[in-house]
Amino acid sequence: MNDFMKISGLCAQIDDNGLPKPILRGLDLEIPKGQVHAIMGPNGSGKSTLSYVLAGRDDYEVTDGSVAFDGQDLLAMSPDERAAAGVFLAFQSPVELPGVNNANFLRTAVNAVRRARGEDELDAVAFLKTVRAETKRLHMSDEMLKRNVNVGFSGGEKKRNEVLQMRMLAPKFAILDETDSGLDIDALRVVADGVNSLRGPDFSALVITHHQRLLDYIQPDRVHVMAKGRIIHSGGPEVARQLEAQGYAKYLEAAA
Repeated sequence: MNDFMKISGLCAQIDDNGLPKPILRGLDLEIPKGQVHAIMGPNGSGKSTLSYVLAGRDDYEVTDGSVAFDGQDLLAMSPDERAAAGVFLAFQSPVELPGVNNANFLRTAVNAVRRARGEDELDAVAFLKTVRAETKRLHMSDEMLKRNVNVGFSGGEKKRNEVLQMRMLAPKFAILDETDSGLDIDALRVVADGVNSLRGPDFSALVITHHQRLLDYIQPDRVHVMAKGRIIHSGGPEVARQLEAQGYAKYLEAAA
């Protein structure tokens, strides 16, 4: 099996009022190229921490383990190097950037990644043509491009904007950290369509969610159950349906 993302024995902690607080406790996970995997788990199991560690957030300290991404040592790379290599993180709660124009932000990010990959940058005309096609696909008003990043956006607009960024950056590996949180059914379908439209032999994704309903639209290849900082069970899409019906108790008892 071609393991595009291979996480081995990953341990990570965060500073908690001057004391180390372990969160990831020997996590193992393998995601082959071309597959979409999902992680579900109770609150506090470390799901968001995993997404932050993979993206390179610096307030989380990796204390053990390794992460190989497309043949590279992901943990040795800076956040911008990870982005250039093709890693993308969609946040659960996208931050607002007052004073930063949405279109300018997108064009700067896209061209930074293109430069790092040795590709030609997009001029203003080519960028606007591309981004307007994407906003139409995502049922977004072009007016959102003129606004500051996420400032005054509704929850659904923020998530659409995250998917727009993902579509424009065309990552090799996308991490969606509870992107479906707080979405109505129409916005949920937009998020799922954004992931599904990128699916192919050179794209993989890790979808972190509490709800089986998103997975009805994305239909992951594998579903993993996470608790206490590690993966305790893995299976097919039926795992999500079992969790929806029965909860986590069976898996938590088996892993105790």
